[in-house]
Formats: sequence, C-alpha cells, structure tokens
Amino acid sequence: MRKLIFILTLISTMAFSPSTFYFAPPDPSARVKAVFIYNFSKYVEWKEANRAGAFTIGVLGTSSVINELTTITTGKSVGSQKIEIKAFATLADVKKCHILFVPADNATPIPSIITKIKGNNTLLVTEKDGYVKQGAIINFVIQSNKQKFELSKNNAEKASLKVSQSLVTLSIPVD
Repeated sequence: MRKLIFILTLISTMAFSPSTFYFAPPDPSARVKAVFIYNFSKYVEWKEANRAGAFTIGVLGTSSVINELTTITTGKSVGSQKIEIKAFATLADVKKCHILFVPADNATPIPSIITKIKGNNTLLVTEKDGYVKQGAIINFVIQSNKQKFELSKNNAEKASLKVSQSLVTLSIPVD
C-alpha cells in the first residue's frame, strides 16, 4: 500500500509540476554565434607570444553560447593550441583569453571590460548595438533576419590583432 501511495504521489507531483508546462526553448542563435566565434579564430592572428598553451575562448556571464562552444570545439584546436572554453561569472573573474564573448544581457560596461583585457591581445566579441563604437572588435547584429557581424579594424589594431581581409569582407565594417 505504501508503495502505491508513493507512486501515485510521484506521478501527481510530476503531472502538476511547473516544469511539465514550461521548458526553456533552445536558443537557435546560440549555435550560430558559437560557430561564428569558433571560425573567427581562423581569420584573426594573435601575437607570437599567445600561440603557445591552450587557446582560450571566454564567455562573460551566462549564455547558452557556452554549451554550444563546448560542443563545437571539442577535440579541435587553433594551430597547435587545444581550445579551452571558460565561463567567467564576473569581470573580476576574467583571465587572459584569446576571445572574450560578452552576451547582450551582461550589464558590465564595455569600457570596464576593455580596461580589464587591455594588453592581453584579446578579440572582444559582443552582441549589443553600439558596442563596436565603444571599443568591441566584433559585434553580432541581425540584418534581414540573418545573423551578421560588425567589425572594427581600428579596434582590432588597438588590441594588436591582425584580421584577415576575408573576415573584413564578410563583415559590416564600422570604421
């Protein structure tokens, strides 16, 4: 009898659980952004000193892009560098990385982020309107229902990064 009551209680709990009626839909743009971020590594050149050890892609805050990046980059490398994905909860947690992605819902001011990563030869990728003009190198935008990206060659040069002409051609140039 106890077993029957337990099973009925379990079934009724599951049947009326809020998670039964609501689930977080997958973010289809997260995979696209993750593919873009991974491919940026093929079209940007870092200083010689940054071509040893792991190739680190960091994400500031929470984003479904983290899971997608992990899936896409598993077993892959940039040159001889194995790719490592790191999630940073706050700006204070940010360590040296090759690419730093800042999701749109992150409230950290771009000038503070740039100050933190200055001199680290980091490709700063964002997804909020106006961030390239504030110092980001690449910013995701939607145009004609398609994922595109803005690119500032000037900001890349300030970060001591060389961007290939192929990437510039694919981008929406900002400067």
